[in-house]
Amino acid sequence: MVNKVELTDGFILLRPYQLSDVERLYEAASESIPEVSVWMEWCHPGYVIEESHEFVAKQDSAWGQGTDYNFTIVDPSDDSYLGGCGINQLSKNRSANLGYWVRTSRTKQGVATAATRLLALFGFEELGLQRIELTVAIANRASQRVAEKAGATREGILRNRLFYYDRPHDVVMFSLIPQDLL
Repeated sequence: MVNKVELTDGFILLRPYQLSDVERLYEAASESIPEVSVWMEWCHPGYVIEESHEFVAKQDSAWGQGTDYNFTIVDPSDDSYLGGCGINQLSKNRSANLGYWVRTSRTKQGVATAATRLLALFGFEELGLQRIELTVAIANRASQRVAEKAGATREGILRNRLFYYDRPHDVVMFSLIPQDLL
């Protein structure tokens, strides 16, 4: 089992979810529905605090089972909630998926890029991963810029790779390997 850790670069702090994050997650998600819901079904119009509670309540179990390693993104200067990120879809080939989102009021400030780099280092150093994938919808230019700024390599287009809102979506596949960051 991987120990829960906090990760920081001085600019942001990543820490595992706690029950005290439920309301903060709900507020950030509610603020961000118009922007985030386009790409992530979980952040939908009508999102309710019970959904935040359900998500946070599952995190200890997922961490313990080694299936998901989700973190809050926090501003260490004032402990404000900036968004979330995580590593999931771990495979026996020592690869995994990395995802992120940042609340609307804190986008375009380098938060997602910093979180991606910190989280990838955690994946390589703590989880022993050899490949981290970032699958980004073709139309999601902001998220593609994050992957590029984090040092990920654009590998190509994967057709029908994601399925959300009852239809398949093509993605740009980006990857990070240990040599990219270590």
